[in-house]
Amino acid sequence: MGNERRTERPILVVKDVTRVFGEKRALDGVSLEVSAGCIFGFVGPNGAGKTTLIRSIVGVAKPDSGDIRIAGQSVITDALACKRLIAYVPDNPDIYEFLTGMQYLDYMADIFEVPADLRAQRIDAYAERLGIADDLGSLISAYSHGMRQKLVLIGAFLHEPLLLVLDEPFVGLDPEASFHMKEMLRELAARGSAIFFSSHVLEVVEKLCDEIAIIKNGRIQAAGPTASVVGDDSLEEVFLDMVDQSEEVLR
Repeated sequence: MGNERRTERPILVVKDVTRVFGEKRALDGVSLEVSAGCIFGFVGPNGAGKTTLIRSIVGVAKPDSGDIRIAGQSVITDALACKRLIAYVPDNPDIYEFLTGMQYLDYMADIFEVPADLRAQRIDAYAERLGIADDLGSLISAYSHGMRQKLVLIGAFLHEPLLLVLDEPFVGLDPEASFHMKEMLRELAARGSAIFFSSHVLEVVEKLCDEIAIIKNGRIQAAGPTASVVGDDSLEEVFLDMVDQSEEVLR
């Protein structure tokens, strides 16, 4: 683990972000940074605030206070400019079923102005690696959940985003596709992009991520290089211990 090409230039900066729903503080002063070349894992129990923060980062939801910057630009005040720099894969992709897989990928490439020759090269390479090259001519309505997940992932990689944000990206992927997906993430980070993803698969997070943050009840419980946060234990042990301690404080 660790990336030789990683720099200290922050691509994603989250500063004192708060989001309130009624009496619940889904995010409570959350701050973190993700540098170029870093694969950053974001973990926490259900309802901890993971998806709320992710939706705020990609401009789908607006925090009540604080700021989020991508390459120095504020998501709050300049959302469109930020969206040009990112790709987002939600935990349950909702895509146009009346399109074929190839039509969807061409549509995504058009949005981000990927040249025709480059898009063809990338689509061929990624579709082959994820095992859906022979299915791109079929309607998405005929795709299984796993196939849709692969298609959306390919669409996210097409424009080489500066920041790739993923919510549970390995759900629905078969073991071979999961292996290739990890390699694709490492390769993108090695080219200088930042990757921010949430997952319940703690073993994958521990092995794949350069840095991690653990969130509980809208607050960051621990953050930093994976080796420093985990120490001599496993991420699963650290995670469960922090969740238990947090629950004790609330009692």
